Amino acid sequence: MPAEPPPSAPQPSWLSQYFRGHQYWFYSRGTALNYFLRRRIRPAGIGLLIVIVVATGAAAGSAEPPVFQTFSLACGLSLVSLIAVLFRRAKVEAHREMPAHATAGQPFTYHVTLRNLRGKDLRRIELSETPSDPRPSEELFLHSREPGEEKRNLYDRWLAYYRWNWLCEMRRLFEGGRSETVDRVKANAVLKVPVSMTPRRRGLIRLNDLRILLPDPLGLFQRCRKVPAPASSLAVLPKRYPLPRFELPGSARFQPGGEATARHAGATGEFTGLRDYQPGDPLRLIHWATWARTGKPVVKELEDTFFPRHGLILDTFPAVGDDTLFEEAVSVAASFVVAVDARESLIDLMFIAGHERVVTAGQGIARAETLLEVLAGVESSPREDFDSLAKLVQRHADDLAGCLCVFSGWSPNRARLLQRLNRAGIETSAVILCRDKPGAIPRCHFVRTGDLANELMKLPRQL
Repeated sequence: MPAEPPPSAPQPSWLSQYFRGHQYWFYSRGTALNYFLRRRIRPAGIGLLIVIVVATGAAAGSAEPPVFQTFSLACGLSLVSLIAVLFRRAKVEAHREMPAHATAGQPFTYHVTLRNLRGKDLRRIELSETPSDPRPSEELFLHSREPGEEKRNLYDRWLAYYRWNWLCEMRRLFEGGRSETVDRVKANAVLKVPVSMTPRRRGLIRLNDLRILLPDPLGLFQRCRKVPAPASSLAVLPKRYPLPRFELPGSARFQPGGEATARHAGATGEFTGLRDYQPGDPLRLIHWATWARTGKPVVKELEDTFFPRHGLILDTFPAVGDDTLFEEAVSVAASFVVAVDARESLIDLMFIAGHERVVTAGQGIARAETLLEVLAGVESSPREDFDSLAKLVQRHADDLAGCLCVFSGWSPNRARLLQRLNRAGIETSAVILCRDKPGAIPRCHFVRTGDLANELMKLPRQL
């Protein structure tokens, strides 16, 4: 979600700003009121209020008794429910038990440990997580443009209602966050309540407003009270796609310090002989039988370990207003991170996000989840800097067997980056996300974003 208006968006006039400012005030207050009421009026209550409105209109033009009877019955039920809901009380405290990670677009369930602090049973309750405020700022509303807004009719463009809905939807972090109805929590008892949630995008979700919903006996209205609970955070990893069997560019190359890394990971080369112990040798390599026989420490000597080290280059320079393509590029990079066997190789994730970033995983250095956590928080750069990216890769060229680039779009600057890396002797290929495939280019695999999952399955074995 852009934090500031796109530079290419046309600047509105002062008259347009004045009018949009009043629109923003109306939409902002209306959204807040709608959210307040929907948390306190249940679906059956909404239906009953509709009946009251319809009956009121019908009664204005007809004196038929059934109309007045319907109106009286609906008003009576509403009054009874409103009075009953005032007597719903709860005194509870809670603690969330969150998983280590979640994945964007995939539902998950966590548990809330709920403690009833009253001496009475608590009946028919629900728990609900309050999401962060999705309303955009006035500046963002004034300067943003909904995709395809220019194709809407004049009235819709003037009203800007679809733009407001689009901005609110883009800022929603998750769906759900609500438990099933709990029939009973005994007095002074503790109960674990499952809550289901579906993250909408990668990043960090902070939960700090847990509510308990107390419906009235008729199920028309409900009280909504905040529950004392420590704040919790959840890291949402990027969405991943299945990939076919593939081979990354380059071949295995001995890495300086590779033997030590392999020992740390628990994998070693073949046994070649014995030598005297030297300070710093791992204790588990000591040959105890020879030490007992000769009286001096001796360690096993192993052959050098060879393993590949690949660079995964993420393009963080999407075109202005094309953040969707960048998000899909992050998902594709995450898919390759998961698909590559980190136990048999090293992966260097490289990108530019305000400054140069290189994160390494595999061979006992870090798990693949480390790279996924980095990708969960990566943000696009406001301006292109392929020169710095090329220099970053070239500084690590001696250690890399090859590089795979994930591009969010295609441009002459990206083509020059690949040429520069190839001239530096780095074996490089690229997966390029685009909406329309250009002509064939060697070692470049264009993937259309309309059907990304199927397109990725068509990638060749040799990238």
